[in-house]
Amino acid sequence: MVKVSPHALKGVGYVTSTISAISLAAVSWKSASQDTMLAVSLSGGTALSIVGMCCRSYAIEKRQKGV
Repeated sequence: MVKVSPHALKGVGYVTSTISAISLAAVSWKSASQDTMLAVSLSGGTALSIVGMCCRSYAIEKRQKGV
């Protein structure tokens, strides 16, 4: 069995989640682009999803370090 460092695994998780969020947005973009509010909501939701993953990870790391 190959040992994978926790940092590498976390990086793979971020990339996977980011690709997932972007893929879901791409599928919806055709219909959302016809309405400005839908396009803004879709873009904002995708961006917030990615930022939220990063913030959650930062908070978990900070809690584990006891800071």
